[in-house]
Amino acid sequence: MSLPSTTDRPGPEGGPPPESGARRHSGGFRLPWAFIVLVALLAAGRFLLAPYLTDPALQTWATVFVAVCVQALPFLVLGVALSAAITAFVPPSFWTRALPRHTYAAVPVAGVAGAVLPGCECASVPVASGLMARGVAPPAALAFLLSSPAINPVVLVSTAVAFPDDPSMVVARFAASLVVAVLAGWIWARFGRAAWLPAPRRTVGTGEGKVSAFLDAMRHDLLHAGGFLVVGALAAATLNVAIPREWLTAVAGVPVVSVLVLALLAVLLSICSEADAFVAASLTAFSPTAKLAFLVVGPMADLKLIALQAGTFGRAFVRRFAPLTLVLAIGVSFVAGWTLL
Repeated sequence: MSLPSTTDRPGPEGGPPPESGARRHSGGFRLPWAFIVLVALLAAGRFLLAPYLTDPALQTWATVFVAVCVQALPFLVLGVALSAAITAFVPPSFWTRALPRHTYAAVPVAGVAGAVLPGCECASVPVASGLMARGVAPPAALAFLLSSPAINPVVLVSTAVAFPDDPSMVVARFAASLVVAVLAGWIWARFGRAAWLPAPRRTVGTGEGKVSAFLDAMRHDLLHAGGFLVVGALAAATLNVAIPREWLTAVAGVPVVSVLVLALLAVLLSICSEADAFVAASLTAFSPTAKLAFLVVGPMADLKLIALQAGTFGRAFVRRFAPLTLVLAIGVSFVAGWTLL
């Protein structure tokens, strides 16, 4: 007769079974030691490196890095909370009723629904992941991911404030961003493969309360996505300092090149979508079409978003979806700029 396993044995006085060693070590050993090492590194850096960080370029780098993290973190927390709430509290049957059953019809509906979430691209990634986990078709969730940070009311109002004498910029940004999101969703529905985007499956376990499931999902997503946000912020700060401003001024007068340059700059700078309109408005040497490309590309293909997508959906997905999004955003910006601005 086989003996019961450790996980099947009752605890003292009929209580719950004791936690396994792996669980104890993963939750009670790794996480505290990670924080101890982090605090030790920060303390060592404070005393050993601070006297040498006096160069203006290093100060600019630190400012940009902190600014990106501070801007993005509240919206990342918002997105993680919404994703966890979708996982724990919204039944899968709701999405079958809210979205059309046909994928190609669900994509534009999900794209328009992106206007509901008042957040930036950091919030859209975990929310899209939560939608997929509850059975939403990946192309529809991806359309929501792209449209949400670009067409929500906060972004549109900030764009109107940044361009008070040019309301057509708000219309062009809304239209171009929505078209890119829908086209990307349709193209992924036609050519995407399940192996490139393994949909997450997070369900409330048997005997697990919804509140507990909400907290577990939020803790997991926040720790997972937060690390990739830091990676994106590091890359954005480094490239922000490394690109000479004189290069931008030299190409501002070349129509096609200026659009491509500002599109690339939007990828590298990784400015939050609620603030990027003010940066675009300050680039007075560039054409309205180039500024529109900056506003459309940034919320859909910047470095911190690519890092978050890689951490959430995998590198195979990012290698295909990020170039697709970038090409669509630049092409649609050209068309929208020439027709609406």
